[in-house]
Amino acid sequence: MKERNRPKNLRQQVTTERKRRNFIFFTIISAALLYISSTLVFGEMGLIKYYHLTKVRKRLESDISALERENRTLRAQVGALKEDHFYIEKYAREEYGLARPDEYIFQFKEDDR
Repeated sequence: MKERNRPKNLRQQVTTERKRRNFIFFTIISAALLYISSTLVFGEMGLIKYYHLTKVRKRLESDISALERENRTLRAQVGALKEDHFYIEKYAREEYGLARPDEYIFQFKEDDR
């Protein structure tokens, strides 16, 4: 009688051991996948950091293009101030209120409506 129960107990032990090994294996794999996915999303070089840096890069690129446009305008203005006598006179009149000796300047206040 003991021999008949023995294979059944041995078979139960083997299946129990397999279940335990499978549980441990899947637990380790699940923990590793959870760690990898959380690192991928929230880590130092994760997706959240990537999206933040992408937004910063786009903002900086737009700032750079705005500054380049401003630089082109200022270079053109400097060039005109160096070479164009009409522009120099216009700039002196508008910015500093200068006039020729025989001219009068009338200044009007603008309404703040």
